[in-house]
This record gives sequence, C-alpha cells and structure tokens, in this order.
Amino acid sequence: MSTNLLQGKKGIIFGALNTESIAWKVAERAHEEGAEFILTNAPVALRMGELKELAEATGSDIVPADVTSMEDLENLFNKAQEKFGKIDFILHSIGMSINVRKGIDYENSNYDFYNKAMDISAISFHKVMKVAKEKDIMNEWGSILALSFIAAQLAIPGYNDMSDAKSLLESIGRTFGYYYGTDKKVRVNTISQSPTKTTAGGGISGFNSLYNYAEANSALGNAPALDCANHCIVMFSDLTKYVTMQNLFHDGGFSSTGVTTKVMEHFMKD
Repeated sequence: MSTNLLQGKKGIIFGALNTESIAWKVAERAHEEGAEFILTNAPVALRMGELKELAEATGSDIVPADVTSMEDLENLFNKAQEKFGKIDFILHSIGMSINVRKGIDYENSNYDFYNKAMDISAISFHKVMKVAKEKDIMNEWGSILALSFIAAQLAIPGYNDMSDAKSLLESIGRTFGYYYGTDKKVRVNTISQSPTKTTAGGGISGFNSLYNYAEANSALGNAPALDCANHCIVMFSDLTKYVTMQNLFHDGGFSSTGVTTKVMEHFMKD
C-alpha cells in the first residue's frame, strides 16, 4: 500500500536485472511511493536482463553504465542532472565474482579475478559517490545505500572473495559517509540482507544449505527481498534523516543469534 513516502524524490537505481533482483523490487516500491528514477546496469547485464519491462512499468529511463568506468559514470550522472537537476537517493545493488562463478576456492583465488570482484562489487561504490559528490548532484539529506551480506563479518564457505568485497564495501560506506555527511549532509549506509534467492545468490556454491541454515538460525527467519526493498524505501525517506555510516542488519535476527532451539534440536543426541 502506497503512503507517498517518496513523493517528489528523484534517484538512480543500480543493479536491477530481473524480477528476482532486490533492486527490481526497490524500483517497484519506489515508484509506488511516488519517486522518479533512472535505472542503470552494465551493458552486458542489460542484454541478459528484462530491464525494459521495469522501465516501462515505472516510467523510467535506462542509462547503461559499467561501474568500473569513470567515463560511464560521468555520462550516467550527466544524464541524471539533465533529467532531474538534483537527486535524493542512490541504490548500489551490485556484486560479481568470477572466482565464485568458476568454482575456484578461496585459498586458490585467481588474483586477476579477485581484483575484478573488488572493483565491481566494492570500489565501484566509492567511484559512484566520488562522481556524485564532484557533480554536487545530491540534495541535502539525500540517502545513498549499498546492499551487503553478513559474510563481511563471518566466514561463510562458498562466498569466497565476495566476503572480502562486502567488507570493503561496508568500510567505504562508513568512511565516505563521514565526508559526505560533514560536507554535504548526505547520508551513506549499507544494508546487510539475509540470504536471498536471486540470480546472483543462486550462483554461490551451497547457497540452498546456507539459506536453510539462516532460516533456521534466525528469530524471524530470512527476510524476503520485498521486505528488504521496503527497508530501502524507509532509508530513502525523510524518516531516517540522521541515520548514516551504519551497516544495518536486515536478516530476521540472524546476525545477533548464536544458535536457535531449532538448530540445537537438530544436533541433539540421547
């Protein structure tokens, strides 16, 4: 149900690929709440995805951008300035690991692939904010979010170099958030979401086991993608003006639970 929480707000949403994507659901909810935005993803992802369908449903423009390319990001933000002038929110929902895709275990990481994962999944967040800040495109009290995962804090087999990427992503959010807040009153946060059945999540070795374990070892169970989108909407709104430099766990309590009764019962022996 819409409450017009984002009425009049403008933004950019990175990373929507298909209907399973959290970014896709954020776009749908932002539209329902009255926001306008530009959708963007890498050119190769646009060829594989269904973004035109989302753009038509939300009345949005699509601007392709490789987040590792400063030239592409300059073009994207120039287009945003031409369309909106200033904007109020940015969602960074981007992550990719060739090591994970190829099933290369963490100890034997290919370092060219490793560096690529850091650039796409984390350093791109710094690049996005650098260009946005240089162009002074964000309104005061604007909100910038990136999606993370608890593998930034806990060792999770199969997540491999993406664990390091998420750790770096969260650090960039804190550090850049300090400068963006003191200079421009723009808030920067990361959201650590439950394991979520998306196209990206499905590519992780042992994902179903991880999903089932997190479901059993959290007080509320795994948070669905739509609820993560709702959390993003609140973070884009004026209701959270003084929340910045935080990593916000949206995981049903998993991050604060040692072990649930359900998991203990699984290992009980007479």
